[in-house]
Amino acid sequence: MTNPLATQIADLKLSNPTMLAAGVLGYTGLSMKRVIESGAGAVVTKSMGIEPRTGYGNPTVVQTDCGLLNAMGLPNPGISHFEEEMKELNKLNAPTIFSIYGFSPEDFAEVAKIAVEIGAAAVELNVSCPHVKKAGAQVGSDPSLLMEIVKQVKSQIEKPVIVKLTPNVTDITEIAKAAQKAGADAICAINTVKAMAIDPETCKPILANKYGGLSGTAIKPIGLRCVYDIYNAVDIPIIGCGGISNWQDAVEYLLAGACALQIGTAIAFQDITVFKSVTDGITNYLEHKGFNNLKDIIGLAHKT
Repeated sequence: MTNPLATQIADLKLSNPTMLAAGVLGYTGLSMKRVIESGAGAVVTKSMGIEPRTGYGNPTVVQTDCGLLNAMGLPNPGISHFEEEMKELNKLNAPTIFSIYGFSPEDFAEVAKIAVEIGAAAVELNVSCPHVKKAGAQVGSDPSLLMEIVKQVKSQIEKPVIVKLTPNVTDITEIAKAAQKAGADAICAINTVKAMAIDPETCKPILANKYGGLSGTAIKPIGLRCVYDIYNAVDIPIIGCGGISNWQDAVEYLLAGACALQIGTAIAFQDITVFKSVTDGITNYLEHKGFNNLKDIIGLAHKT
């Protein structure tokens, strides 16, 4: 019997469209194994670079009325450390995607090569972190530099390359087009929105880095608009990300043109059971509306 929730991103085959977003529970193989066992179709690791990085000092996270504001500073133990963690994940029937970052095209290419060597099913280029200088969004807002990064990475690996875009640009479709032109296999939209919080008592910014990235329900309308616009601009798969906390949010992203969905902040408020509740909801929606599978609704909002 055909699985109505099955989806595909380049060569990646997922049993359902939900994925763990980078930065949440992506530090260890055991934590990501729990996420897969709870219903996620794929997992994305914490962003990793060539060398270990400590990140910023505290405070690094602020809870808001509409989500989370964070400025972690890309802390990670270095890409090579994750070889041990892959022992848990290689046994499971769900892709592990490595989120990677660098400070130059050569950095990205080197990290991508190591990621594939230790078992990555694909790499997701973090060119969208809004609070790390000379990396992240500073890279992802420059079409020429982004194209060079994608080309360098593609020259080193044969696994799918996903580019995670920042919404903190004038026209996200131009960045998406540049990524596709350079050979990207898929787009992920979006990463967090640049934001901040100030403490009225101390009269100072709360985050140690002053600025951070806002995630959660507040950014869903932004992410949805970005996916909708990108769908009309490129011919490669789109992964929707940003504020997905229930099946209704997920369906909106699918209708806008996403073929898969990343969930992150909702885990902090609902636990990892959110993956099953979202997939169950999508299944019920398809049955209720008389659709046969996900393909029937992907991008449907553009046709009505």
